[in-house]
Amino acid sequence: MATTNLNINVVDKRMFKQSEAASYAGLPVKHFKAACPVRPVELIRGARLWDRRDLDLWIDDVKSGAVTDTRDTILDRL
Repeated sequence: MATTNLNINVVDKRMFKQSEAASYAGLPVKHFKAACPVRPVELIRGARLWDRRDLDLWIDDVKSGAVTDTRDTILDRL
């Protein structure tokens, strides 16, 4: 009987494109754009990426009830 060994390395992504960040948060992109206060990072010119750690902090804040939108924060997202 033959045996096979697989060596698989999995690297968790830290930075997400907008669609990936929305999916990570469990939201459609349209709702993610309106709800997410996390600012994207531009690692290279024209590439806006969302940091998974920042998304986790935002989600944790929402879960704890610590997130409160002000008029300014809502306008900043538009």
